[in-house]
Amino acid sequence: MVGKVYLISLALIFLANQVESDAYDHRETYAYYDLPFCLPDNVTEKKLSLGEMLNGARLVTAPYILEFRVDKDVQVLCNKTLTKSDVSKFRNAIEKDYYVQLYYDDLPIWGFVGSYQREYTDEGRFNTKIKKKYLLNTHFKFEVFYNKDRVIEVIFLTSHNSVTNTIDVTDDKEVVAEFTYSVKWSVTEQSFDKRMEKYISFSFSPNYMSVHRDSITNSSVILLILTVCLVTFYALVLRKDISKYSNDVEENQEETGWKNIHGDLFRFPQHKSLFAAALGSGTHLLVFIVAVLVLGLRGFFQPYTRVFWNALIIVYAITCVVSGYTSVSLYTQLEGSNWMKTLLLAGGLYFGPLCLTFSFLNSVAIFYGTTNALPLRAIIMLSLVWIFVALPLLLLGGNIGKNRKSDFHAPCRTNKCSREVLHLRWYRGLVPQMVLAGILPFSVVYIQLYYIYAAVWGHRVYTLYSVLFAVFILLLVITALVSVALTYFQLAAEDHEWWWRSFLCGGSTGLYMYGYCFYYYFWRSDMSGFMQTSHFFGYMACVCYGVFLVLGSVAFRSSLLFVRYLYAAIKCD
Repeated sequence: MVGKVYLISLALIFLANQVESDAYDHRETYAYYDLPFCLPDNVTEKKLSLGEMLNGARLVTAPYILEFRVDKDVQVLCNKTLTKSDVSKFRNAIEKDYYVQLYYDDLPIWGFVGSYQREYTDEGRFNTKIKKKYLLNTHFKFEVFYNKDRVIEVIFLTSHNSVTNTIDVTDDKEVVAEFTYSVKWSVTEQSFDKRMEKYISFSFSPNYMSVHRDSITNSSVILLILTVCLVTFYALVLRKDISKYSNDVEENQEETGWKNIHGDLFRFPQHKSLFAAALGSGTHLLVFIVAVLVLGLRGFFQPYTRVFWNALIIVYAITCVVSGYTSVSLYTQLEGSNWMKTLLLAGGLYFGPLCLTFSFLNSVAIFYGTTNALPLRAIIMLSLVWIFVALPLLLLGGNIGKNRKSDFHAPCRTNKCSREVLHLRWYRGLVPQMVLAGILPFSVVYIQLYYIYAAVWGHRVYTLYSVLFAVFILLLVITALVSVALTYFQLAAEDHEWWWRSFLCGGSTGLYMYGYCFYYYFWRSDMSGFMQTSHFFGYMACVCYGVFLVLGSVAFRSSLLFVRYLYAAIKCD
């Protein structure tokens, strides 16, 4: 039951939202009145924002009435006869650890539906039978702390150990339940602007902070070792080769290694339109992620607020201009002619699979009757944002990229006839190189993945945007360095088809992340059932695909800069 409170003539009114399971990493929510709680005289729904609907909120009026600074000992909500079906619903909710959630003056409050006790009966030697006794909480206690005319903190208590405040719903039989609540107001010195710090401290204890610091330290050490290795290699090998080829005065000297393929190195890749669209989509998502992290660092996303989801939609739509500009600009540099096809492909390369996945998973949520399903109003709002904001900005970016056409800068002339790539050993193939390329970047983020997954799919709140931003920067740098190293070894083997190879190897970290999803699902979470399984693997596939595009674009850009520097430093003709 999520409720929200408004101050109206010194009376605070709850809005009930949803019932959610407390099973670890279990995000399956239902409407509050799907359980047979007491109904108020007039049940009305609050008009929700897009962010609230994306967050699964379904706010309706609740029967709790709190008058400002007025204590209440015991207030009766209703006396209700629970049918066998009602008892079964409550027992099932208690068995799955469901709790009700409230928003009170935008402060989140939680309370369990009930609890169960294990009773042991001795039926003979070495034969002990365990029976669960399910108890439904019928009394809720609200302790409200205030400072002057501001609500600072709300504590939601259930007396599940009290016989008088619970009823037994173990058996399928009709029972009479009296639902009550009480209120106590207390003064606090805490200021209003610091009332959300409590939820941040609940998110991560000092022990968790040490884990994050160790994670960043380990990632920094990996980056330092990799940088030292590359600098050493440059000083001992690459610099010598550049000096040799730059000062070569013997015209008949045989060219070998990476110098031998300079005439084919900048031959444009196959499927130019798809390549430009992938690079544009990856760059778009990179700018989108950086923008969201910067907003988080600036404190725009307070815990348990719906601003986060609104920001995601708005920032994604606005940054679509980056996708249009990058894809069309690169495509025209690659001497492509059908730029509109590339532009539309860039717009749908990530959004298309995301939209299809959402359509399927939303249908699953509707079938199960959960609040995870977006209502028609939210879908219409998202469609309007895409049609009237994202799509025009995508077209604007593409038009700017087309009009600012420039030639592709290549330090070497390209031969008319393509050079055949020699047969390489198996470990130089695409798949082994992708496996190798993703190991180091994944080692940078795998510790953070657990906390991110716990925040998205569980009940934790991720507020350490500074840590996440630092890890993300380390991930980008290590991906770039690994891509440069693998590209050099590919060129040294006289393989000039590095365009797609660098992109795919850089994005392989996204495949590692999706592999980690299986470990997290089966060994670190309590999720089960078709709905939870489909939602987890479906949406995580979209996230990991986005990471694939982001890191692929970073890897290609890094390799391109390296190759241009390398061949600009020697005599190619």
